[in-house]
Amino acid sequence: MDIKEETIAILKQFDIGNKLSYLPVLPKASVLIPLFVKNGELYTLMTLRSKELKTSAGEVCFPGGKRDPSDRDDVDTALREAEEEIGLSPEGVQVVCRLFPIINKSGLLVTPVVGFIEESFYPCPNPAEVSAVFTVPLDFFTSEKDHCTAHGAAGMVGPLHSFHFVDPDSGSQYHIWGLTAMLAILVAALALRKQPEFDVGFDSEDPLSFFHQILHRRISKL
Repeated sequence: MDIKEETIAILKQFDIGNKLSYLPVLPKASVLIPLFVKNGELYTLMTLRSKELKTSAGEVCFPGGKRDPSDRDDVDTALREAEEEIGLSPEGVQVVCRLFPIINKSGLLVTPVVGFIEESFYPCPNPAEVSAVFTVPLDFFTSEKDHCTAHGAAGMVGPLHSFHFVDPDSGSQYHIWGLTAMLAILVAALALRKQPEFDVGFDSEDPLSFFHQILHRRISKL
């Protein structure tokens, strides 16, 4: 089994399916966490949001956004947003799973959708929404080297993770933090079957109880 097939088999075990159908109706959003294999290693693709945007301007994010009335489900939202933001065709994504949602600082229920893309994909960022697209080795998000943690951050339940990444291709520096950092850590820990070198509060063998607790604490504060 090659690395892609092995990773797909691992991640599918964590698909949430209909486990959260009991949740109250909340405004929804989705992000796509695109994975690909390069030189035998797993990478993910991230974006830098345009400074002209009204929310999270200039922040590092995964492609994604709010649910549209025309979207059939969380996967539809993630794929549509990825196409709008970076020109990634839905046909170019092999959707693997939906992971446990997290309520963000705006009160949106954000569902991470993980999918594989081709290494050869060339992004065409929409300048109105995205100012840069870059790739990061997935194991970067399990290393203590460029990571720090803050506690008691406004609107955050649990630790606030923060990474400083220097893109070897462009030399650009990116600050990856908050919800985006937590989702990257989660996917890295699950896909690589590797507990991060820093405290994340969840067991990479069984993260659901941790995210279930976070979700219910956030719902209780809405």
